[in-house]
Amino acid sequence: MARVINAQEFNEEVLKGKGVVLVDFFATWCGPCKALSPILDELAEKVKDVKIVKVDIDADSELASEYRVMSVPTLKIFKDGEVKESLVGGRPLEELEAKLMEYQS
Repeated sequence: MARVINAQEFNEEVLKGKGVVLVDFFATWCGPCKALSPILDELAEKVKDVKIVKVDIDADSELASEYRVMSVPTLKIFKDGEVKESLVGGRPLEELEAKLMEYQS
C-alpha cells in the first residue's frame, strides 16, 4: 500500500534511497487522485521491489513547487534519487507497471 510521506521522509526515502521510487503528488480534494489510489495500491502488491509513496501537495506545497507539480495527480519516477520521468493524470495499472519495469535494470 502506498503511504503518505512528509518532506523529511521524502528526503530520506526518495532522494537518498537506492532503487526505483514512484511518487504520487496528490490532493485530498482531487477526484482523479482518489480514482488512482487503488491502482497504486494494486501496483505496490504487484511490483514488490519498487517503493510507492504519496505526497499531499497541500500539506507539502514546497515539495510540489520544487518538483513543478502543476496538476494532480502527478506521478514522478525516481531512480537512485534522481527524477527519471514525470506523468500527469491517471494511468492504467498496466502502463504504470511497464514504466516501472523500464527503470528496474
